[in-house]
Amino acid sequence: MLDRRSALKTGAAALAVSAMPAAAAPGGALNTLFDQFMKESLDLSPVTVTGLGLDKGARFAQKSLIDDTSLAGIAKLKDVQTSQLKRLKAFPRGSVSGMDQLNYDVVLYALQTGDDAARRYNYGPVSAGQPYILSQLSGNAVNTPPFLDTQHTIETRADAEAYVARLGAFAAAMDQEIEVTRHDMGEGVIAPDFALAKLLLLQTKLRSPSPENSPLTESVVRRTRDKKIAGDWGTQAAKVVKDKVYPALDRQIALIGEMQKKATHDAGCWKLPKGEQYYRDSLVYWATTEMSPEEINRTGMEIIKDHTARIDAIMKAQGMTRGTVGERLAAMYKDPRQLYANTDAAKEKLIADLNEKVKVVRSKLPKLFVTLPKADVVIMRVPKNIEASQPGGYYNPPSLDGKRPGIYWINLRDTAEVPRWVLPTLTFHEAIPGHHMQISIANETRLPLIRKVLGFSAYIEGWALYAEQVADEIGMYDNDPFGRIGQLHDSMFRGVRLVVDSGMHGLKWSREKALKFYIDTLGNPETEAVTEIERYCVWPGQACSYMLGKLEFLKQRERAKQALGAKFDIRKYHDTMLVSGAVPLALMPGLADRYIAGAGTQARQPSAR
Repeated sequence: MLDRRSALKTGAAALAVSAMPAAAAPGGALNTLFDQFMKESLDLSPVTVTGLGLDKGARFAQKSLIDDTSLAGIAKLKDVQTSQLKRLKAFPRGSVSGMDQLNYDVVLYALQTGDDAARRYNYGPVSAGQPYILSQLSGNAVNTPPFLDTQHTIETRADAEAYVARLGAFAAAMDQEIEVTRHDMGEGVIAPDFALAKLLLLQTKLRSPSPENSPLTESVVRRTRDKKIAGDWGTQAAKVVKDKVYPALDRQIALIGEMQKKATHDAGCWKLPKGEQYYRDSLVYWATTEMSPEEINRTGMEIIKDHTARIDAIMKAQGMTRGTVGERLAAMYKDPRQLYANTDAAKEKLIADLNEKVKVVRSKLPKLFVTLPKADVVIMRVPKNIEASQPGGYYNPPSLDGKRPGIYWINLRDTAEVPRWVLPTLTFHEAIPGHHMQISIANETRLPLIRKVLGFSAYIEGWALYAEQVADEIGMYDNDPFGRIGQLHDSMFRGVRLVVDSGMHGLKWSREKALKFYIDTLGNPETEAVTEIERYCVWPGQACSYMLGKLEFLKQRERAKQALGAKFDIRKYHDTMLVSGAVPLALMPGLADRYIAGAGTQARQPSAR
């Protein structure tokens, strides 16, 4: 999965064109308007500034800050979004053509759907898709420590000073979250009891070390030492942790205790104010779809039926005949021949093996793509202090200047959750030809910056899931029947997501019913299944984006094949779909139309670097 929510804080944009190389900025009145949108939005999001590697020069002061998460901050974001929508609608779309019209349509979709949802609900962040300010996957206590360690760069003394200052801003942001959470509690919005229990576990773990031994302190000590930056950074950081961060964290822990007394066990967002509509808006936010929960549930069931039969055939060819497919998959998870030892040394070997797999698939990329990314991708282990709540793998994009590589994070809390037969597919999804290809190619083209940071999960996650199948099509599972089972299992996993997400949020399934369906169908370990199901509970709709996006990529590919016959070129199809950047599903047929109209001869846009 692409890490957390989109970088967008207003539903439209998140960075200033002044921070990018001038040669990469397209001209025209529309792009001037887009530049203004991004400046406004970036001014409100220091975290996005750092995430994109733009916290330097005129924006260096933001490197000491954390986003304003107060009620006033949320209201400001909504107002900016409404203003941007009004200004874009006033712009004459007919005055532009080609890619500029696509850019207009994409930004309009994001602003319009975001504004519709933002004005409909008096709780949560700016838009739909994440109703709870505090949960095991949301809030500064969960997200800021890894952000500080991996995205706040430290190269100079000023960077280290900004880090220490940012620790204080982190504490203030946690208090702002308390303000918003209390407001939302008044609206009857409280995360499920199991989500709060997991959050409390994470908060307690973050709070448990002495200030001197906190990972927040250790990060600046380690990195200033590595860069030979003189100063007693440990003492400075530990003082802020002791005097500001821990007291703020204690206040949040106390609040979670209050919330637990009022929380229910209901898993779905149907229980919230305007809950049924909230789920539909969340499906629009994450999956850019108008499909009903019932339609999504049926689609998932059909995929499960198809994939179960295909996995069964491969298993029988390998002599695996006893039990249901789910039971046989569960047995594969426990097969010691398929497991790395659950030791740090074995986990290092696992990552080394994945790097070798990436090298092999990298050599095959010219068969699939015209455009190849310049940015590198590295594989890293999810930090131990947050691994309990995180999914099996996720991806952080590279900085726009290419200096910070893309990161494929793999969760190694328990190697039994990631046996050898699922690792290739996870790697193809998160790294190449999955997220890293799509995100990096978009970053390195002459798209307006507003398009580079405007994320649509159905397109982004749909591409990564589609890429898993493409890896099979280029021979990455030749002579590896268990690896192919892994690919089909992970594809079926996304079908299961359609069923359980729509089940819990649209059809009022319980957490336990969803969990049983998940385990019975996929055979996954219960610890991993619990993490997944509880994630869907607090991010309604997000789990549906993967398969719905993949189905659209396949649908448009087949349509192009039928239209072009022998002229179809998979490399140029992929180029057209990727260099145009992420779009809502409704606009993907238009991308395929552009490829078909050019009979596979459309030239890609020149690189920005």
